[in-house]
Amino acid sequence: MSYRYDVFISYSHVNQEWVCSELLPRLEAAGLKVCIDYRDFEIGAPSLTNMESAVENSRHTLLVLTPAWVNSEWTNFESLLVGVADPAGRKRRLLPLMLEPCQPPVRISILTHADLTRFEGRADQFDRLLEQIQSDSKTVRQPLNALAQFIAGPPITHPRRFFGRERELKRIFNLLKNPPLQNAAIIGPRRSGKTSLLLHLKNIVAPPPTQLRHGQRSDWVPEPERYRWVFVDFQDPRVGGREDLLRRILRSLDLPEPNPCDLDHFINVVAQRLRAPTVILLDEIGVALQRYPELDDTFWEGLRALSTHQVADNLAFVLAAHEPPDQLAAHSNHSSPFFNIFGYTATLGPLTEAEARALIDSSPAPFPDADVEWILAESGRWPILLQILCRERLVALEDGEADDAWREEGQLQMAPFRHLLEGQ
Repeated sequence: MSYRYDVFISYSHVNQEWVCSELLPRLEAAGLKVCIDYRDFEIGAPSLTNMESAVENSRHTLLVLTPAWVNSEWTNFESLLVGVADPAGRKRRLLPLMLEPCQPPVRISILTHADLTRFEGRADQFDRLLEQIQSDSKTVRQPLNALAQFIAGPPITHPRRFFGRERELKRIFNLLKNPPLQNAAIIGPRRSGKTSLLLHLKNIVAPPPTQLRHGQRSDWVPEPERYRWVFVDFQDPRVGGREDLLRRILRSLDLPEPNPCDLDHFINVVAQRLRAPTVILLDEIGVALQRYPELDDTFWEGLRALSTHQVADNLAFVLAAHEPPDQLAAHSNHSSPFFNIFGYTATLGPLTEAEARALIDSSPAPFPDADVEWILAESGRWPILLQILCRERLVALEDGEADDAWREEGQLQMAPFRHLLEGQ
């Protein structure tokens, strides 16, 4: 039978942050075609119809087992559909992944699962899972073919597609590789690549070799498997409430959630249980200061106290914003000393010429020398502008276009981001 997808992910939305930020990127980076509800379900169709279609059209259904999953009638129904299609598990269509300790239904518990409940050994368990899926799948593609060549718009999440910022990477990782871990701020204008750099800090530590370019460095910290990373995007309104944000951080760290999950109990849990080097990445922190009244000075002071006094030098914050954190706080009428603990600020500008040329040279079809020089000049070596112009040039080459119409189109697509050039 021919399947549209390699994997359909069945999960509780309580665990959506981990699924979307950790599980989904790793599956797709391995070249797997993944079906997930929020992106691939047909709008307007009944939920049951969408789930049935996802199971039928996927070679495997991957169950993310947690107490919330076990208590969900919807996810149990999804597993039942697979059980009907493969009741004995001989085709291994149903693949359980235990993320949190729980007691799944008998028809699930009799199957061997990948155990991610303990941080130790997680990498090995995940590798076993990928090997199982890839050995069964006939639709696997090479990771490079599964990714767009040039990316303009969404942040860069795959290490192989991230170019440049070597100076900033060296300095930030120097703050994180030995205790005490130190805090850093990434500052730059809109669309300068702050989010991509923030995500790259997490994604370049111990990635699978298939995600790296030849010679691309990944040995930034000792014992990378010990590090824990939490990414918080304050443009996501679900983290605007204090309790929601604290619970999300605890889940990402696999720490218990107290009830109530207020600031005092959160600090106690982290102070007592955090033993691994941990980096919390805070994106668009200016949004948090402007929009979310629950994240007040008391909240930020609690985080400062946690990082400086109670976690044995194992916690650091790296934030991204359009201006230095102390100025940002002052402009939004915040006075917490949290915004004064960032001893290093990386201010993002254009890439170096060597970094920009490396990005251009990654094209599968070489660009003529004259076009390379034009791209360098017109982009000012800003990453997003390089990506746009390289994308347009590659499309023109693939379509056999012999004129320079791609340059006009490239300049048109650059228009929303010309503030980068005006600031130089």
